Amino acid sequence: MISYLIYIVDDEEMIRDGIAAVLGQTYQVEAFPAAEPALDAMKEHLPDLVLLDIGLPGMDGMEALRHIRVHHPAVLVIMITAYEDIQTVISAMKLGAYDYVVKPLHMDGLEVTIGNALQTLRLRKEVQNLQEQYLTENLPCFVSESNAIHEVMQLVEQVAVSADTPILIVGETGTGKDLIASAIHYRSPNFRGALMAVNCAAIPRDLIESELFGYEKGAFSGANPTGKRGLIEEAAGGTLFLDEVGDLSAQAQAKLLRFLERGEFYRVGGNKKCRVQTRIVSATNKNLEYMIEQGAFRKDLFFRLGVVTLRVPSLNERPGDILPLAKHFLVRFGRKFGKVFVGISADTERALMAHRWTGHVRELKNFIERGVLVGKGPELKPQDIGLEAYSQQGPLQAHEPAQGFPPIPPAGVDLSSIQESLEKHYIQQALEMAGGNESRAARLLKLNHHTFRYRKKKLGIL
Repeated sequence: MISYLIYIVDDEEMIRDGIAAVLGQTYQVEAFPAAEPALDAMKEHLPDLVLLDIGLPGMDGMEALRHIRVHHPAVLVIMITAYEDIQTVISAMKLGAYDYVVKPLHMDGLEVTIGNALQTLRLRKEVQNLQEQYLTENLPCFVSESNAIHEVMQLVEQVAVSADTPILIVGETGTGKDLIASAIHYRSPNFRGALMAVNCAAIPRDLIESELFGYEKGAFSGANPTGKRGLIEEAAGGTLFLDEVGDLSAQAQAKLLRFLERGEFYRVGGNKKCRVQTRIVSATNKNLEYMIEQGAFRKDLFFRLGVVTLRVPSLNERPGDILPLAKHFLVRFGRKFGKVFVGISADTERALMAHRWTGHVRELKNFIERGVLVGKGPELKPQDIGLEAYSQQGPLQAHEPAQGFPPIPPAGVDLSSIQESLEKHYIQQALEMAGGNESRAARLLKLNHHTFRYRKKKLGIL
């Protein structure tokens, strides 16, 4: 059952106590003789509704209303006035007051006004409670201690509030783009609708159009005799996640562009216009800008898909997440296979940190799953995950410098500064060799365009 907290702010004790006695039978109530203590209390316990007297000592009701609207815009405010001063009431309504009541108060009328106000909050609270339940039950765990991922998730929170704005997620294979898509869906107004996912690269190019948009009966040889709804219709009121969107055929790209621009489409073999409201979230590990240069992807579709673009950093860009993720997967697969591992050995941690993760989080997950399955415990060892070669090398000693690199001096070195200088040098050199063309420079460094631009911006290279 949904409960509501109401603040009563009135300097007349008899009125304040009388309202509190009646409303306290139905709602949680707190009463205050002035605005200042009520505003202080809001810092700890935010009310759903405030009954606010206009003629208060100290800070008056109008000033308190302004403060509430700025700092707590979701709180509803009903003004109380000793006489029907039209100009004051109009000013209060313009500032955002929900309604007003006039002294002497009639409790029956006041309760009706409060009931109407809280009715506007009831649906909001029901949706919020249901959404929290969906997030708990459906949202996969995104384990991270890095600022890079936290920044991505903050942006997810901001962009998810829209029900239909297209979002493009870019990042290398295995970085968790599907988890980001899930996070967007379950934080959006569409969370009660379906989340449909399709890997565009896994469906033959001549079938992808019918999979997305459906087809009418007899549209082609072997078609279902009754026709078929496409994924865009199946995801109506929800979210369609197009993974590997760069693999769409030219015809499918054209139809998708029409849908994004007009919200309409035709089934394959049909002439009836269909309209649905489906949010499109797409993802790719390809350089779509380079594909546009090669004529393999539509430029107008690229801009429509990427109204908001989210870049998921690779695991190699956030090494601080490697061990937390490994420990998370260790617990997860320990439960799955009924095995108990007390932790990850120091040699294994070193091996995990030294490995170059070409498959990123997905590769790390597979390594840990294999290790738990074949390992005997009680710790996860390098040979369990197939990385014993790293542990056998042993740590480099200061008196044994790696070939081609100077030894570490007694005072130590600033490794972060060295890495930054080296990266900046190669990015600038690649840009010079490519004549300023970012796509070509990225290819020289074996980076996708989005990663190149991110690092270039991060290093302040113009």
